[in-house]
Amino acid sequence: MSQPDLQAVTQVQKQIWSNGDFARVASVMQIVGERLAERADVMPGEKVLDVATGSGNVAIAAARRFADVTGLDYVPSLLETGRIRAEAEGFPEIAWVEGDAQALPFEDASFDVVLSSYGVMFAPDQPKAAAELLRVTKPGGRIGLANWTPEGAVGEMFKLTTKHAPPPFKLDPPVLWGTEDRLRELFGDGISSLEVTREHMVMKGASATEYLEWFRTWFGPMKTAYERLGEDGFKPLADEFIEMYERRNTAGDRGVRVPSEYLEVIAIRA
Repeated sequence: MSQPDLQAVTQVQKQIWSNGDFARVASVMQIVGERLAERADVMPGEKVLDVATGSGNVAIAAARRFADVTGLDYVPSLLETGRIRAEAEGFPEIAWVEGDAQALPFEDASFDVVLSSYGVMFAPDQPKAAAELLRVTKPGGRIGLANWTPEGAVGEMFKLTTKHAPPPFKLDPPVLWGTEDRLRELFGDGISSLEVTREHMVMKGASATEYLEWFRTWFGPMKTAYERLGEDGFKPLADEFIEMYERRNTAGDRGVRVPSEYLEVIAIRA
């Protein structure tokens, strides 16, 4: 594979995340945004940026703590869903900005807290995205992230998808953001401390088969893989996905309960 044009890859990714309706998937992950806002100790009046906000889970969690919040994403439909959610929950003051995590449209040191839940980790240019997080955070400010780990269920799902529907370009795996070594490499001396905690988000469904169908319908990367492969080509991926979820299931015959590991990260800007 040749060296990819990262700007072109970003545009492809934007189309993928616009496919399906990621807001439906994100709706079951709200607890992660609440945990992250608490772990980052978001306080009233602080300026907070939620990078790759999607439909606003972390932005709304920060607004619940009376912060001055901006949510940024490159998918306009997700921003609109976030705006509707925020207004319905009583937070119309959240600012929603269309933009790229690799080129944040903000001045240096603009925010006390910069957060991202399963968002910035998908930026094709990982060093650039990390540099942008550092750039817009005030010295002494906090960067808080929730990143899937390579070992968790979602990390395994991404490996299976790449195995059966490999992209036409080679990138560093997003789940590298779920390892302490990669985080230290990306942030370097731009941070004065780094705290990482292994957490789990529990995914539930009536069965592994039904959960896959839900994912295939709403989750852009899985929906795109299905459209690329077709029914017959998708079957090997489906079979391995179902086997993985049944293997990781902790609910017995009551349904599917799959704890998926992620890394909760708090870094202090140097």
